Amino acid sequence: MATNKKPPRSSREKSQGNQSVTAAQGPDGVLKTNDIVVKQASASDPLVAAMPYNSSKALEYGHDNAVAPPPGATAEPGSGALTASTTTEETGTAKTGGAARPGTNPTVASLDRVRVDASDQPLTTNQGVPIGDNQNTLKAGLRGPSLLEDFILREKITHFDHERIPERIVHARGSGAHGYFEAYDALTQYTRAAPFAEKGKITPVFVRFSTVAGERGSKDTARDVRGFAVKFYTDEGNWDLVGNNMPIFFIQDAMKFPDLVHAVKPEPHHGMPQAASAHDTFWDFVSLMPESTHMLMWVMSDRAIPRSFRMMQGFGVHTFRMVNAEGKSVFCKFHWKPLQGTHSLVWDEAVKISGADPDFHRRDLWEAIESGEFPEWELGLQIFSEEQAEGFSFDVLDPTKIVPEELVPLLPVGRMVLNRNPDNFFAETEQVAFCAAHIIPGIDFSNDPLLAGRIHSYADTQITRLGGPNFHEIPINSPIAAVQNNQRDGMHRQALHRGRVAYEPNSLAGGCPFQAGTSGFVSFPAAIAEDKVRGKPEKFAEHYAQATLFFDSQTAVEKAHIAAAFRFELSKVGVPAIRERMLSSLVNVSRELAAEVAAGLGMAVPAAMPKAIANPQPPEVTVSPALSLMALPGECGIRTRQIAVLVADGVHHASLVSLYRALTDAGAVVHFVGPRVGMFVGDSGEKIEADKSMENSPGFLFDALVVPDGREAVRALAGNGHTMEFIRDMFRHCKAILALGAGRELLEMAGIGPVMDEDVGILLADGANAAEIAPAFINAVAAHRHPSRDSDPPTK
Repeated sequence: MATNKKPPRSSREKSQGNQSVTAAQGPDGVLKTNDIVVKQASASDPLVAAMPYNSSKALEYGHDNAVAPPPGATAEPGSGALTASTTTEETGTAKTGGAARPGTNPTVASLDRVRVDASDQPLTTNQGVPIGDNQNTLKAGLRGPSLLEDFILREKITHFDHERIPERIVHARGSGAHGYFEAYDALTQYTRAAPFAEKGKITPVFVRFSTVAGERGSKDTARDVRGFAVKFYTDEGNWDLVGNNMPIFFIQDAMKFPDLVHAVKPEPHHGMPQAASAHDTFWDFVSLMPESTHMLMWVMSDRAIPRSFRMMQGFGVHTFRMVNAEGKSVFCKFHWKPLQGTHSLVWDEAVKISGADPDFHRRDLWEAIESGEFPEWELGLQIFSEEQAEGFSFDVLDPTKIVPEELVPLLPVGRMVLNRNPDNFFAETEQVAFCAAHIIPGIDFSNDPLLAGRIHSYADTQITRLGGPNFHEIPINSPIAAVQNNQRDGMHRQALHRGRVAYEPNSLAGGCPFQAGTSGFVSFPAAIAEDKVRGKPEKFAEHYAQATLFFDSQTAVEKAHIAAAFRFELSKVGVPAIRERMLSSLVNVSRELAAEVAAGLGMAVPAAMPKAIANPQPPEVTVSPALSLMALPGECGIRTRQIAVLVADGVHHASLVSLYRALTDAGAVVHFVGPRVGMFVGDSGEKIEADKSMENSPGFLFDALVVPDGREAVRALAGNGHTMEFIRDMFRHCKAILALGAGRELLEMAGIGPVMDEDVGILLADGANAAEIAPAFINAVAAHRHPSRDSDPPTK
């Protein structure tokens, strides 16, 4: 019988054999063990001796050292082997690789390190075993029982069973994208923060937009606050600017956040309504919390139903600090302004979109980026001193208040461009973890009591949601800056730390990693000399002045929409006393608003709710045009606007060709919409392909409408049950409509003939004149809506 012979050991292996019992004479003539572990410990002695005591210890005390901490003491090892985990670190395999490169952490490199492509590769198990058959369970015979030993099936099903992680309690439904921030100029006079260090500096970002109240599977177009969270991957670590599309919030103190969320979430006894605030518990809570009134004005405005994530502002909400290299501090507020302008849906449109396309906002963002129409925002800062803040009639630490731009104008400091969609929604958009506590040198907190709670809450929730304390090692969350600390272990740890030291101070690793001193993050030494109490400053007690400011700054149409939103929401409240209480609060905002809402509810206007403060300071600003959506029409014209062109057999082909050229040259996206999808034949025999039908893509999904010329096509469209509703929705939602030639008859059949006028966004032209009317139609589309016809069309 043949036997396998062991290969001879290498000379290196032989020389190391039995090393723990072999003695050797050292260069100093002393007999010493050659046990490698003992020798390594002995070799570390000079490194340890170089730090006879903790020279930094005395510098831990005193105010001067507190505001200017020293860098940690270090010593240089004589050899890299002294700080290694193992003497075998140079002995590599295809799995282990070699030794760690000094001072590096490859787990924070670019996402290229984790991108996977399966081109020309076979299926495998998670252990890399090739799978021969992915169609059938292993069975005892073709018709026999399935076998427990089928490890391939069990692995596949087990992984599938655990593919979901707990969703966020709030902001569960979101969409994200990669991009960059570019600084206009250096802001070193205000901050040492890395993104603002020099003109033209580029900082990678990942942005997540979200709704707040709905669950992960809810609709995009609910009336709700929208999250606007930006993760800056700076060269001094990650900075998360975790904000909303509204500059304020419902509550003044984080203590009330669980109460707010419990109130707005589906009622616990039956789990309804989903992604909506129109129910008893929400309005019961906010009607008893007059500090919520200002935020209610924003949420009942059209800002709560944006046309697109690309068409809404973002705000940091809180007052933050900026600190420069000299340690001087200013207060600041962050504002994102979209290049596309601020545009919204109307309520009827939002409700219908939620049924036809619940992914409307997610789809819009994805398709814009895919088509190269990269969304862009300008970052503006409101910068003011603590002395200025003390003179305001409101408290800048109150998150239910804005700083009007008339008091502190915006300083444009840079732009953000989103130019890449995620490779994998779960791995990036779902697993991204934002935290208000993630700040960098040059940015610091104010004493805002809501911000204080967010600093804790966000990190805490990620530990549960993402499976432990190492969520920062998930690729989308890892920084591009170096990460070196003494944190170890925990669930899902990815980094393989070299060496035996996981504490500081140390001498066995030469003091590394060491504290950075003043080159690292140092908290601003704000003076504090107060009692330890639970309470709020007196200025926090003024709840209505800025709610009135917001309402009085809206256009007439926006005011009408706010009243309609209150009317709708309160009509869903089943307890009359809650409606009454909310109305009494609205009286303090505007008697005009309260009266209109009350009339819509069939109620009398109640007496005003007593205020928490009798004689507040008068506001500095009573009207601020910047608070209206109309203040930011945008700079992009009709780029990315979705134009529906109705088609049927016999359509006037030449007019559509000329319009198509003009609209696409202006950057619009033109869709041919027919009674069905597929090919149609024009009046002169040319073919037109309808990529959408009136059935699968109703009119409210588009930004504007072209009704075509062509007698045969008009007859066909008139005989289709969807056509009139398609046109009426476009009219009802105040969108631009162009009717060519015989197409005018369809408008008349839809009941809007009497109001056809260019002044209200309805344009008429002969088919032969389509090219001449195109510029006027483009201007009408660019206006977004024509609110002068903000009413339903007559019906026949």
